[in-house]
Amino acid sequence: MPETISVALVDDQSLFRAGIRMLIDSQSDLEFAGEAENGHQGIELARTARPDVILMDVRMPALDGIEATERILAEADAAGRTPPRIIVLTTFELDEGAARALRIGASGFLLKDSQPEFLLAAIRSVHSGSAVIAPGATKTLLAQLGHSAVHRDPIEFAALTDREKHIFRLAAAGLSNSEIAQKEYLSEATVKTHVSRVLSKLGARDRVQLVIYAYEHGIAS
Repeated sequence: MPETISVALVDDQSLFRAGIRMLIDSQSDLEFAGEAENGHQGIELARTARPDVILMDVRMPALDGIEATERILAEADAAGRTPPRIIVLTTFELDEGAARALRIGASGFLLKDSQPEFLLAAIRSVHSGSAVIAPGATKTLLAQLGHSAVHRDPIEFAALTDREKHIFRLAAAGLSNSEIAQKEYLSEATVKTHVSRVLSKLGARDRVQLVIYAYEHGIAS
């Protein structure tokens, strides 16, 4: 029996919340964990419902989605809990708020007018450990992240082994564990171990932060 993914929604538009709730409820492998209309309520919802995935609006009154995302992830880390995967939702294809959310640990961002099928696929993808970025925004977003890149190896990157640096570059280029394993003639378990060590040494939460790290430090192009 497939695992059920619990999904929470934080958005200030009641009609949008109703539509997302209906969409989630229509899927046998997804469970709607609750909704909130601002960042403060979203933090409390994350604390009490412990959802696997949170859909988080960027712009809300009282407390925006960026600050809420940062607090939710920090609270989970402090408590030693597995943090929820957070997908930020924005109206604009390139939103500085979305870029900030990715830097602090969000697993991706989507446009609020994304197709329902794409949103559902994104929820399942981030729950499995992947990252999602709104179609069409990737190139511009990475250009923005790399605009002020410092083109030198930071101390923590220099501390990686040669093998780990190589795996890092492949992962930052978007290759999956299975693709890296095939390319490097390694087992997927070995690749997963290398990627986990790289994440730990760089203080990165997941693969999307590896990509951001690579572009912000001029390690990838």
